Amino acid sequence: MSEQSRKDYLSGAETHEVFNVSEPLENYNAYREDVFLQQLTQSMGANWAESELTSWGKKTGSAQWIQWGFLANANPPRFHSHDAYGRRLDWVEYHPAYHSLMTKALGHGLHSIPWNQPGDGAHVYRAALTYLQTQVEQGHGCPVTMTFSCVPTLRLQPDLAEQWLPRILSTHYDPTNCPVEEKRGATIGMAMTEKQGGSDLRANTTRARPLYAPGDGQPYQLVGHKFFMSAPMSDAFLMLAQAEAGLSCFLVPRWCPGGEKNGLIIQRLKDKMGNVSNASSEVELRGALGWLIGDEGRGVANILEMGALTRFDCMLASAAAMRQAVVQAVHHCSQRRAFGKTLVEQPLMQNVLADLIVESDAALVLAMRMARALDHSHNPDERALLRVGTAIGKYWNCKRAPGYAYEAMECLGGSGVMNDFMTARLYREAPINAIWEGSGNIQCLDVLRALERKPECVQALKSELARTQGLDQRLDRHIAKLFKLLEDQDGLVYGARTLVESMALALQGSLLLRYGDARVADAFLASRIAEPAGLYGNLPRGVPARALIERTLPMYG
Repeated sequence: MSEQSRKDYLSGAETHEVFNVSEPLENYNAYREDVFLQQLTQSMGANWAESELTSWGKKTGSAQWIQWGFLANANPPRFHSHDAYGRRLDWVEYHPAYHSLMTKALGHGLHSIPWNQPGDGAHVYRAALTYLQTQVEQGHGCPVTMTFSCVPTLRLQPDLAEQWLPRILSTHYDPTNCPVEEKRGATIGMAMTEKQGGSDLRANTTRARPLYAPGDGQPYQLVGHKFFMSAPMSDAFLMLAQAEAGLSCFLVPRWCPGGEKNGLIIQRLKDKMGNVSNASSEVELRGALGWLIGDEGRGVANILEMGALTRFDCMLASAAAMRQAVVQAVHHCSQRRAFGKTLVEQPLMQNVLADLIVESDAALVLAMRMARALDHSHNPDERALLRVGTAIGKYWNCKRAPGYAYEAMECLGGSGVMNDFMTARLYREAPINAIWEGSGNIQCLDVLRALERKPECVQALKSELARTQGLDQRLDRHIAKLFKLLEDQDGLVYGARTLVESMALALQGSLLLRYGDARVADAFLASRIAEPAGLYGNLPRGVPARALIERTLPMYG
């Protein structure tokens, strides 16, 4: 075959022309493109933060930050038990991209704003910042959340709070492996569960013995194990251990005063399906030094002061994951063509995308309403609503996220399951928030506990739902059925999920009527309340799907 003939024969092999594929979604303003988030921050008390949120949205939508998220997950933490000479290290090495995300988050006060700058809208503002940040990457959000949420528990022990809070609330991120006395900033982790107990915290066997005399604020030695200790490079951890009077809460630093390594021995890092950038570990406590927070025997109640806020952040992060998933889907479908049209022009795809948008708005409005309740928790009614609403939202938003992530992933077709795409990571990440900080059954039982022990929670829920009474008969009928369910005391535990899901839908429907787009509220009530439709893509006729899609990413409007 002549050279020319060979070239002619092979010319057809040059097929790698890239066309009809979407461009990466990057270098956009994640806040300015989120119309509903803007509306909620303004209507819920953080209208003064518009400029800061706009600036933050530009950063969180930038190619650099998005790349940090991919790099932090492609390069998981590495555990170094010993140095080259045999000395114990217990050191976890993170990729620089993880440290970049932590530096930005703590530097902007995502762990500290409501504590350093309390006031109307402080929690709403912090929630909006966190919502944007966790759309980039969720693993680093774990230590940020724990550092944020430890404050109410530490304040139960004023002497420890005075010593630790200045560094905890600092906006300086210092990942160096040295005693906290040598640092300007500190992060906090948590270690509650043990392998034999899991969520049954009272089954914990770790023991605590006073070093000198028992009592709040006194040093104790802890001996035992923890099956999950998140973010093991934190400077200290809130832990539960059995003291003489029962399960108690302790602050356990990674280094002892004076610079000696504490008796926290990392056994291994967890090999997780999601939350890959964040290290989680198993540890042994070999006489670890810790300080008692509050009274002996009050450990669960004291550490749940922290747990209430970590659960709020789980609810918020799940809403953020939904937003990022649907944004990726809309972005792709607005560029990809099939059967002569872009995917976003196809009627059935419009139904799916609009349905995902409805779900995303409902998740966000529930989370932001709880953020507003945090801002007004000095009000007994708001505090009662927060108590029950956080458990409801943590259950529902987190439960909805995995199926949601899959549906959005499917909109991208085969590319959606590839690790080069954000949707694959969102799918792996989705179950984490549902399982951590109390899984579904735990949240449902917590709702029942709140309703039984705190009658004001029932009244707060009724009052909140009454704000939209008479605006929509579909919702009114649903709420009437909901409170009939509460009358069946014998079947409450068995049917707790049915009850909590009904509460979640009632709250979301009511909040969308008050704060949401009227078209979204109508679609929600039609597809979730009047005639529940199951899987996504079953919105009834008449929903202005294309208009909802254009509202979700105005750049494509």
